[in-house]
Amino acid sequence: MKDVISIKDFDRDQIEQVLQNAEIMEGFIQGTDILQGKILATLFFEPSTRTRLSFESAMKRLGGKVIGFSESTSTSVAKGETLQDTVKIAEQYSDIIVIRHPQDGSARLAAEAVSVPVINAGDGSNQHPTQTLLDLYTIKKELGRIDTLSVGMMGDLKYGRTVHSLAYALSWYDITLQFLSPPSLEMPVHIKEDLARKSIEFEEISEMEDLKDIEVDVLYVTRIQKERFPDIEEYEKVKGCYRITEESLDYIKDAKIMHPLPRVDEIAPEIDETPNALYFKQAWNGVPVRMTLLASLLGWSP
Repeated sequence: MKDVISIKDFDRDQIEQVLQNAEIMEGFIQGTDILQGKILATLFFEPSTRTRLSFESAMKRLGGKVIGFSESTSTSVAKGETLQDTVKIAEQYSDIIVIRHPQDGSARLAAEAVSVPVINAGDGSNQHPTQTLLDLYTIKKELGRIDTLSVGMMGDLKYGRTVHSLAYALSWYDITLQFLSPPSLEMPVHIKEDLARKSIEFEEISEMEDLKDIEVDVLYVTRIQKERFPDIEEYEKVKGCYRITEESLDYIKDAKIMHPLPRVDEIAPEIDETPNALYFKQAWNGVPVRMTLLASLLGWSP
């Protein structure tokens, strides 16, 4: 695989290989020279904390170096430079590129413009494949398996690229899905049709209390993304519609709570100290997973 653009480019065997290699990479977490002399370019046209910092951490732990930008206003994009020209310039200075961009399909456009490997760090509301791989790694590491689990997804399922990618990846496994969202933010039809074609059972609910009658092993929470709404009035109607508090644990029970972060108010801080909370471990797992992807795309194999 030359690039990592969409989780749809992976089959189950390839996903499992990444998860196995990430476990190996944990043994190199204190540092190695696998990518000594290599340079990563991080092109972030949208804000990022975890994804950008974990990629930088991963590259440096592998012995490589990092260049790049975290806001396009400080680059020639502000002068009207095209995306293709920006990535072609980055190609001259680096061995591999990680890109985040607000436009759907931008990562594939970037990959087609250059010969070095490109990793999609999020393109609009489309895909976030490396987040999905670290999510799967977290589930398997913490619960011991992915098959036969029941996974709930809560919040912005319409615009949330993390849940779009995760739903597709989970369709390779023997799982059931629960979609909890306001009617205006339900999972897109094309994703539900794809799940149906693969005979993946899913149920759609709109109230948190509905979880009382549903056993979920994992509850994947997402924030309501104000920046994705074309109409701010629509955002105002649904913001803050779900919030997990200590009282919520009565019907969430032992479900492990995951979140791609950042959170706003959808998970109360007191949940952080409960056995349910996995989201900070989840963020850390981005390091060995992204170490694996960077090293593999640049020729490493265990």
